[in-house]
Amino acid sequence: MPSLKQRSPLAVKRLGRRAYTPIGQATAGLRLMPSFILAGAQRCGTTSLYRALLSHPAVLSAAYHKGVNYFDVNYDRGIDWYRGHFPLNVTAAMRARGTNESPVTFDASGYYMYHPLAAERIGRDLPGVKVLVLLRDPVERAYSAYKHEYRRGFETESFERALQIEDERVQPELERMLADHSYQSSSYRHHSYRRRGLYAEQMDRLAEAVGRDHLLAVESENFFEHPEEEYARIIDFLGLAPHRPERFDRWNARPGSGMSESAREFLVEAYEDQARLLAPYFERPPSWARG
Repeated sequence: MPSLKQRSPLAVKRLGRRAYTPIGQATAGLRLMPSFILAGAQRCGTTSLYRALLSHPAVLSAAYHKGVNYFDVNYDRGIDWYRGHFPLNVTAAMRARGTNESPVTFDASGYYMYHPLAAERIGRDLPGVKVLVLLRDPVERAYSAYKHEYRRGFETESFERALQIEDERVQPELERMLADHSYQSSSYRHHSYRRRGLYAEQMDRLAEAVGRDHLLAVESENFFEHPEEEYARIIDFLGLAPHRPERFDRWNARPGSGMSESAREFLVEAYEDQARLLAPYFERPPSWARG
């Protein structure tokens, strides 16, 4: 059953966050820091995995947040601000009592994987942290992201047009972000459809920052088709006791496609090398490999 926090209206959650943040920051030294991070990718099933992870009796989330978005858009607020979002040590110990495990907490922010500076910041500020990523067929992910941004009002162009102008929208913003680390780009975040699916370079960046053995890639398709097996593998990677949720729900799924053949062909060509480059992270080509 969802907790009161999960069932609260959005406005109430926002009020709760605003009230909680200064208290959390003032007591930062008494709080857990994340032992793992769910870093993305966007539109790959992170909400579903987040819910499954929270069913584990030793795992706690940030207060009022699925993701804190510290290492991408809130880094200037400082580490005490970040730590202030997580459970108090004493509260966490009470929650995990009877499990014979130390409690852990985590951050699930889907922009971390794609943000050009987040990986380095994670590696520097959270030494030893483990990072999980869900990777979906990048062609399907791109169109799902487009529908998501269009529905939220961040996009007004057709999908074909958005792909056509993506580089001219996004590349200058990336260059500005790299030159000015305080700069936040709405276009880079909301108009990157093809680029977010170039997983290999993002995975390499994460591996360099946290260490290859601290990074686990999970195929979204496998997670939804074989959730028990994939969840067990994830729990083992995190060093947690075996656990099985009562059920595995699929959150934020958008059925149907509607992608034009020309857009599909463009993306298939754009991702031609991704399966080969990602094979070392899966120890095999991903299931959506073509050719």
